[in-house]
Amino acid sequence: MMRSQNVLPCFVLFCVAMPVSLASNAMAEEASEKTAKILIATGVEYHNWRTTAPVIKELVEKDRRLSVDVFEDIMKLGDLDLSPYDAVIMHFQSSDEGVPGRAAFDNMKKYVENGGGLVMVHFACGAFQEFRDDFEQLAGRVWMGKTNIPAGRHQHDPRGKFTVNITDVAHAITRGLDDFETTDELYTCLIGDVPIQVLATAVSRDGKTYPMAFVLDCGKGRVFHCALGHDPVAFKAKNVAEMYRRGCAWAARQDRLGE
Repeated sequence: MMRSQNVLPCFVLFCVAMPVSLASNAMAEEASEKTAKILIATGVEYHNWRTTAPVIKELVEKDRRLSVDVFEDIMKLGDLDLSPYDAVIMHFQSSDEGVPGRAAFDNMKKYVENGGGLVMVHFACGAFQEFRDDFEQLAGRVWMGKTNIPAGRHQHDPRGKFTVNITDVAHAITRGLDDFETTDELYTCLIGDVPIQVLATAVSRDGKTYPMAFVLDCGKGRVFHCALGHDPVAFKAKNVAEMYRRGCAWAARQDRLGE
């Protein structure tokens, strides 16, 4: 009788413990798949970053290889050690000189030139306006600024629907993607002469074609620059989230790119 009483608790303990063990194994397996670390650098007032940064983090982490941290203290970006990260998402713009300042730019550029990846989101083209020429070498194309608008150009179309055309079907970021419709700001404000590889374009209301997504090399690093993503709704358009997810993987030099 005593023997059967001792067996029952052991059996119950095994049944209770087994699901915990299985859950632990599943968590460990998922953690082992995280092979690249991504940092979202954000925290400046433009474009309501507080609503879009969580959306970006969520969509990027759907790639089980990628884990994402968010850094909001943008004035400390110049002193931040970026080396633990495989790619940085630039998600800020400022109209104030010195925000985040030269030290922040130099830190970012050195990081990319040494092999780090960079992903630029929508309004990030307007960062570092006080040294636009230097920034162009990193970003490929930069915001023209309010006082530097060429004749016949404008900042962007009013927010609305337009079609994004995939122009490079072979690149890892856009391979297999179809043209798609989105509701966003169609940027016509990017200027620069640095060689870039255009992945997607859109036709503005002025009848001209403008790049919506492109890539370039900066030193040893890779840069993916996308003009889409004005608000959370814009990230829900077919293929927008997918391009950003693949863009992060590509910038971070992950295998199985585009899968």
